[in-house]
Amino acid sequence: MERIVCKFGGSSLAGAQEFKRVKEIVKADPRRRVVVVSAPGKSKEEPFKVTDMLLMCAQLASAGFRYDEIFEQIANRFRSLCLELELSLDIEKLIDEVNQHISSGASAASCASRGEYMCAQLMADYLGWPFIDAADLFLFSSETELNEEETYRRIKERLSSFEKAVVPGFYGAMSDGTLTTFRRGGSDITGSLLAAGLEATLYENWTDVPGLLMADPKIVKDAKPMRYMTYPELRELSYMGAKVLQEDAVFPISKTGIPLQIRSTLLPEDPGTLISENGVQSGVVTGIAVKKNFRVFTLEKTKMREDKGFLRKLLSVFESNRVTVEGTPTGIDSVSVIVSEEQLTGKLDKIMEEVRMYCHPQRLTTQPGLALVVVVGKGMIRKKGVAAKVFTSLANADINIRMISQGSSELSILVGVENEDADSAVAALYETFKGE
Repeated sequence: MERIVCKFGGSSLAGAQEFKRVKEIVKADPRRRVVVVSAPGKSKEEPFKVTDMLLMCAQLASAGFRYDEIFEQIANRFRSLCLELELSLDIEKLIDEVNQHISSGASAASCASRGEYMCAQLMADYLGWPFIDAADLFLFSSETELNEEETYRRIKERLSSFEKAVVPGFYGAMSDGTLTTFRRGGSDITGSLLAAGLEATLYENWTDVPGLLMADPKIVKDAKPMRYMTYPELRELSYMGAKVLQEDAVFPISKTGIPLQIRSTLLPEDPGTLISENGVQSGVVTGIAVKKNFRVFTLEKTKMREDKGFLRKLLSVFESNRVTVEGTPTGIDSVSVIVSEEQLTGKLDKIMEEVRMYCHPQRLTTQPGLALVVVVGKGMIRKKGVAAKVFTSLANADINIRMISQGSSELSILVGVENEDADSAVAALYETFKGE
C-alpha cells in the first residue's frame, strides 16, 4: 500500500483558513495517510506562536507567578478554531487538561509540547481520522536521546492497525511517561521518523515557501527555486547554514532512501523541491550558502609533515577544549584550523598557549572575521572550469579569497572571505551560476 507522510508546519496551521487548506491538500491524494502537525504559528491576526506562549506559561508557573492571562490567549485561540471549523471535540476538557499539566509543575519542554498535542486533536477531529499520541510512539532513553529501535517497533506495531492517522510532532516520552521534546523544529524529525518507520512512499514537508531556493532570499531577491536536489547536496547546504531542514530531520529518510518533497500550502499545485538519494541533475550548481564569524589559527613549522602525530596533537587541543573544528587546510609547512567564534568564548588565550606548548610551531597567528561560502552541486563533478568561474566571479566583484577548499567528492567548493564581503560573494556567485 502506497503511503505518504505529510508534515504541516506552524504557519500552515495558524488559523481556520489554514486548517481548511490543509484538509483540501490531504484529501487531494488518497495516498496521504499520515498527517503530522506542529503547533499553530504566527499569522496576521495572531502575533505569537502557541509554543512561545506555552513556554511563557511554564516560565511564570515555575517562578510562582500567575500565567492565566497568557494561557487564556492560547485557550481562546483553540476555542476559535473549534468554533470556525464546527468541530465536535470537547475543547474545554482539553483546555483544562493542558492547564492542569502546566500548573502541576511540568517541565518547560513538556509544557511546550502541548501545542502540538492540542493541534493534532483538532486536526484529527476535522479530518475524521484517529489521533495517535506521539508519547505512545517515540521513546526517549533520556531527555535528549531517542531509542530509535524501540520507536520504529512502536510505529510499525501501533500504526499498522490504522489506515489513516494524525500524529502530533515535536515530542515523545521516556519510559516513565515523562514528556520530552526534540529540538525546536522537531516536528520535522517526527515526520521523518514516521516515514522511515512506515517505509513510506514519500515524505512531504508542507511550509509557507515553495521549496528550497538556490540562495538566501535575504541576500538574493527572487532567488530561483531548486526543483531537484540530492541528499548529499542537502547535507552540504544545511551544514553551511542554509535555511533547510535540520540534519536530524533528514537522516532517517535519507538512510532508508525515502524521497522528501518540500512544498507550500499557499501554492499546493507547485511541485516544490524534490530531494532523493541520487536525484535529477538540474544544473551545474544546485545552491550557494554562507556561514559567518569564523576564526582561523595558522601554524607554520619547517618539515611539519615529518613530525609524526603533529596534526593529531594539534586537533586534540581543540577537542579537549570542546571546540569543533570546521576545516584544516594544509600546505607543505603550514596548517590552518578553522573554528566558529562562538565556541571560543573565554578559551582563545588558553588554546593559543596549549598549541604552543604541545605542537611547538615556529609561528602561530590567528585571524577573526572569516566567512565560509560554499558552492554546491552534483553537476560540478568532473565538470571543467567550475572552480575557475568561482574565482573569476569573486575577483570581478573585488572580493579577496582568504582560503580555498574542495572536498574529495567534488560536490562542493568552499571559499573563505571576509565577513563584510560574504553577502556580496553569494550574490556574485548566484549571478554567475543561476543560468547553468
